[in-house]
Amino acid sequence: MLDSALELVRLQENGDLTAVEIAEKALASVRDTHDSINAFTHIAAEQALDAARRVDAKRAAGEPLGILAGVPVAVKDVLCTTDMPTTCSSRMLKDFRPPYDATVVSKLREADAVIIGKTNMDEFAMGASTETSAFGLTRNPWDTNRTPGGSSGGAAACVAAGSVPLSLGTDTGGSIRQPAAFCGITGMKPTYGRVSRYGLVAFASSLDQVGPMAWSVPDVALLLEAIAGFEPRDSTSLNQF
Repeated sequence: MLDSALELVRLQENGDLTAVEIAEKALASVRDTHDSINAFTHIAAEQALDAARRVDAKRAAGEPLGILAGVPVAVKDVLCTTDMPTTCSSRMLKDFRPPYDATVVSKLREADAVIIGKTNMDEFAMGASTETSAFGLTRNPWDTNRTPGGSSGGAAACVAAGSVPLSLGTDTGGSIRQPAAFCGITGMKPTYGRVSRYGLVAFASSLDQVGPMAWSVPDVALLLEAIAGFEPRDSTSLNQF
């Protein structure tokens, strides 16, 4: 069970685990729970293993590493990614590959995170139960007869299942906070302007926020540190923090 990002960082620093070993554990868990939970719309196995190999190579060469080096992260399928589909859980976008990464995705890559895949959600984030996805509903890992909440239900469920320690969700009117509560994890809607929304497929632009989800507050803080900061392509982004 991969439930602590900070612990995974420490284990790699001590030489107890490699980034590739961690990625393989995460991918195995994602596959094992896919039929029962359906947390992912896209599993990026090859990209994840390639990213993990780069982390291990940088560590072996003594190169500086980002704060999320080797840590598996899942990304809600409403955030643009150049190397995997961005569907917003809609058949309208099932083959859409954006020409650019969302700023938060770029920041994950800069932090040497290992992106495992894209998570299921209510279609275009319009829902609170992750039942309106064109790719099937997501189930709560604690009780598969119950909802994980939404619209970031897949992002919450994959953390609660122990497949990944961190995920990115989005929140307009509760879409991080409600599924985090339903799945027994920690989620945060950041202060407006704290995290860039460039590359987020908008639901309600004046209210949408990208935010972290994890088991613990320290892990949420770690992910927030990686994704926060001023970004000039988002006119609401602030540089006063």
